[in-house]
Amino acid sequence: MKDAVDPKKILSDLNKTVDQILISFEALEDWGPSGNRPDQYTSDVVADQVIADSLVASGYRILSEESENLSGEGLMAVVDPLDGSTNASRGLPWFATSLCVVDEYGPLVAVVADLVHSVRYEAIRGEGSFKDGEKLLRTDNPKLPESIIGISGLPPHNPGWAQFRSLGAIALDLCAVADGRLDGFVDCSPDAHGIWDYLGASLVCAEAGVEVVDSQGRNLKELDRSIRRTPVAGAGDLHTKLLDFRQGF
Repeated sequence: MKDAVDPKKILSDLNKTVDQILISFEALEDWGPSGNRPDQYTSDVVADQVIADSLVASGYRILSEESENLSGEGLMAVVDPLDGSTNASRGLPWFATSLCVVDEYGPLVAVVADLVHSVRYEAIRGEGSFKDGEKLLRTDNPKLPESIIGISGLPPHNPGWAQFRSLGAIALDLCAVADGRLDGFVDCSPDAHGIWDYLGASLVCAEAGVEVVDSQGRNLKELDRSIRRTPVAGAGDLHTKLLDFRQGF
């Protein structure tokens, strides 16, 4: 019989990994390109190695943006070692580590750590989501003309929202919808995001009462590093309005 899965133990493992990433960044002097590929930075590589050393040693398999899958027999951890690494390389204070462990039913435990402001979003499926220990739950119904929306990419026009923000780290953007700082999020680029970008934050959102879907109705939880998706999220009825907008281009 397999050992019972303990979500609290998983949560502890993920938080310990974030702690180690923060320590590794204290000594990091080169935040520039890694030289391995055009969209990768030294910080990505450093964080990815920390995750491999920490989580593989604890028995997890890894699906990472930055390296090939690391095999094993444990649960899969879908990881973005540094979401917003371009921001980090330019000193823009909006970047995070996203870690999400999945089981046979989908996302189980997630930690999205805002590495600039020392804020952690945590979620366990069926047990809620939290920001630094405080429970998140959105029950409001923001109106589009009064809403502030996070975007990635360039929208063809303004559908009537009050303002928008293009912040550059989707994991934090989605968590900002969960905690109410943003009212919604629209990915305006076609199929630009891998599962590591949004999976952890989508669990945080789901447990906070915010729906995250793909603009074309595709599965957001496929564990395939080649797949890209177009996430849309919104609080209350705003979700439908933003989805209709995104499906229009």
